[in-house]
Amino acid sequence: MEGELGIDSRSNSIQLLHDEDDVLALGSDVSTCESTNEESHETPEYVPGSFEGPEKTMEVWFRPNVGHKEGLRALSRKQLDILCTKAKCSILSKISTNYLDAYVLSESSLFVYKYKYIMKTCGTTTLLRCLGALLQYADKLGLELTWVGYSRKNLNNPHAQHYPHSSFDDEINFLSSHEKLQERLNGSGYILGPVTGDHWFVYCADHSELPLSLMAPDSLDITINMMMFDLPASVRDIFYLANTETARNMTAKAGIVGLCPGAAIDDTAFTPCGYSMNAILHETYSTIHVTPEEECSYASYETNAFLPTYLPLVRNVLSVFRPKRFVLTLFGDESALEKVELPTNSRNIQNGNSGVYFRTSSSSTKVESDLVCMMGCFSLESSSGSMKSSKSGKEVSVKKERSGSFF
Repeated sequence: MEGELGIDSRSNSIQLLHDEDDVLALGSDVSTCESTNEESHETPEYVPGSFEGPEKTMEVWFRPNVGHKEGLRALSRKQLDILCTKAKCSILSKISTNYLDAYVLSESSLFVYKYKYIMKTCGTTTLLRCLGALLQYADKLGLELTWVGYSRKNLNNPHAQHYPHSSFDDEINFLSSHEKLQERLNGSGYILGPVTGDHWFVYCADHSELPLSLMAPDSLDITINMMMFDLPASVRDIFYLANTETARNMTAKAGIVGLCPGAAIDDTAFTPCGYSMNAILHETYSTIHVTPEEECSYASYETNAFLPTYLPLVRNVLSVFRPKRFVLTLFGDESALEKVELPTNSRNIQNGNSGVYFRTSSSSTKVESDLVCMMGCFSLESSSGSMKSSKSGKEVSVKKERSGSFF
């Protein structure tokens, strides 16, 4: 699809339905899933040049071959619209393979497999608010929950977020105090990376008795994500409709086509600027999102493709976007990660278009029994251990965000 949609997600000009009353208006096949007092939280106003590009990500797994034969792919469009409404976003387009359905959203992307639901949302979306409804729908399909994961990078403007996303404490408290979710989850929270710089919050609730590698349809399931900041003007300019008339032209001009050879591509351009893309090939996906505004320039790349080494892919992505710094995260089954060469282990990554990116911090942790999370921060600006000019430490004082019950 071409992306001359005239959609301005930055100013929330898309008319979205409101949580409680509108969910009921859309259909009676879901009950209201939230018992928190949402009305007590004020809606923040968007400040131009302050769009929060880094995505919140929620991944929910169910036991294979239990329940409806189509699994989550049996969810109706109305049900998916309700889930997106609760997350304060909307579906723009869809492409499919025999393995998954991929949706471009007004804020990022949604991927629906038979037994796996992956949703990424940026800006001031309320991703966690759709989890209760998703679990209700899954119950009606006879599905059995096995694992829930939620993660995000620390925010530049946390106070601009809707509840519960202004702090990790609030997000954890929302999940633990929510009457219907508390009975299903009881997970744990983790932090990777320095709290004075770029860091990554991870929440996991594991309900499987078997290792994740045996629960997953693909035992080599690994997800790699690159969050890239401070893009050069020559890259940023590509993603303005005033300079590049369609999303398809943006995809070609930026060199994004080369990152997903052979895949079906669904790309969208936003007004006046911004870009989203999903690419799918068999059971794998790649997704890219770009915020080109100079004050908050950002691009992300994520894929669940399994590769023996990810370094060539990382270098290719860096050649397209040429950021000044980036955060790289991986998560996957421990046995799968042992089979690959990991870019987070590299002290520096050379890129012919930009120079050498030095690793400024790295961390990893094993969550539950066999899931490993890894994070590495890289910068063109420094070969020492600190980030000199990172905007990444803005989210919290350690005192506010760090809770002894979770870390």
